[in-house]
Amino acid sequence: MLEPVYVLLNSFWIPSSPFWVYLLIFVVKIIEVAMAIVRIVLITKGEKMLGSIIGFFEVVIWVIIVASVLSNITEDPYQVIVYAAAFAIGNYLGSIVESKIALGSVNIQAIVKKIHGKKLSSELRQIGLAVTAVDAYGRDDRKEILYMHVPRRNIEKTINLIKSFQKDVVISVNDIRPMYGGHGILRK
Repeated sequence: MLEPVYVLLNSFWIPSSPFWVYLLIFVVKIIEVAMAIVRIVLITKGEKMLGSIIGFFEVVIWVIIVASVLSNITEDPYQVIVYAAAFAIGNYLGSIVESKIALGSVNIQAIVKKIHGKKLSSELRQIGLAVTAVDAYGRDDRKEILYMHVPRRNIEKTINLIKSFQKDVVISVNDIRPMYGGHGILRK
């Protein structure tokens, strides 16, 4: 009985030498793990349907690759090493892909000096963010806490704008689940 990977290689007229098998296992496993990371993030961000569709294809790929590696494990143990290396690299690349996609939103809280609060809030609103400002008291002076829900892809831009007003600002960024109501990026 031919292994699934050899069958796949032969169907694309690629020579079924060990090198090509290793390369195919390596590349496909990286893709499968990257898909898994994106799937998990999608589901945690409330995109259950898209996450489920990705999960279907992820499992099809996983079954084919695992069947190949396990069916030939005693004759070619190097497939396990290639599989493990691809798993590790797939995690790394998957996290990079996920950060580039930047799904969802974050909650940014900035504690600024009171003298910067109103002007900074205005600037943040001009770039399309909804800002809620709350009076606060620090150890030495009056403060303002600015609350914003920001698309993940705009985190750096938002933080840079805040820091341009005040260098010693306190900023916290928290991941959030899908939100409802409010202004701007929120679900209705």
